[in-house]
Amino acid sequence: MNLNLSNKVILISGGAKGIGGAISRGLITEGAIPVMIDPSEKEGAEILALGEAFQIPIRIFAAADSEKVVQLTLEKYGRIDGLVNNAGANDGVGLENGSPEAFEKSVAKNLNHYYHLAHFALPHLKKAKGSIINISSKTAVTGQGGTSGYTAAKGAQLSLTREWAVELLPYEITVNAIIPAEVFTPLYENWINTFPNPSERLAEITAKIPLGKRMTTPEEIAAMAIFLLSDKAEHITGQHLFVDGGYTHLDRAL
Repeated sequence: MNLNLSNKVILISGGAKGIGGAISRGLITEGAIPVMIDPSEKEGAEILALGEAFQIPIRIFAAADSEKVVQLTLEKYGRIDGLVNNAGANDGVGLENGSPEAFEKSVAKNLNHYYHLAHFALPHLKKAKGSIINISSKTAVTGQGGTSGYTAAKGAQLSLTREWAVELLPYEITVNAIIPAEVFTPLYENWINTFPNPSERLAEITAKIPLGKRMTTPEEIAAMAIFLLSDKAEHITGQHLFVDGGYTHLDRAL
């Protein structure tokens, strides 16, 4: 299937590792140009070696960071056709073991740049009739415990997906969210390694994934993202798409 992504310029926050890295690699395969907003130099260099791509090696926090990303992209390519909001971290700021200050910082770190990037990229997405994808998390709908800031941000991302889908209808910009569950990324590995017996904990989690008793791969999340960025998905908007092997909705007794 020709997805008509050739030479399309796609911004991806956290685009050098994990899910973002898989999206970048997949876009290169389709002839698109990923712009990786990610300070990870080693992983970024590996992706740059695969084909046309661009890395902006910063971690975005303030609105000015996102504005700079858009400016640098326009200086190099003159266009922006899509945006994948992806960067974030499950930082364990809970209700009992947390503080108002830590909560506010966690929400800001995981949420604000989604808005900032979309805001500054919007004039160019309007010209392209482009797409926005928000990578959220199943924790937004299931809860996890001990991570109030992260789940608040992830829930807000789902809300903004529908809000932006409505607001941007006149411009034919599609806005969708992808909701992963258990995906073995570098951040996930770091989390697993906080347990006394990481391999046992990993086996327990994997055994509860209905489809295939295995984790979703970053490439499977990427496949959905790449499809949503393509012309083939131009009538899909405002959707929350679970790519999770049935983890969120199917009975764990399976």
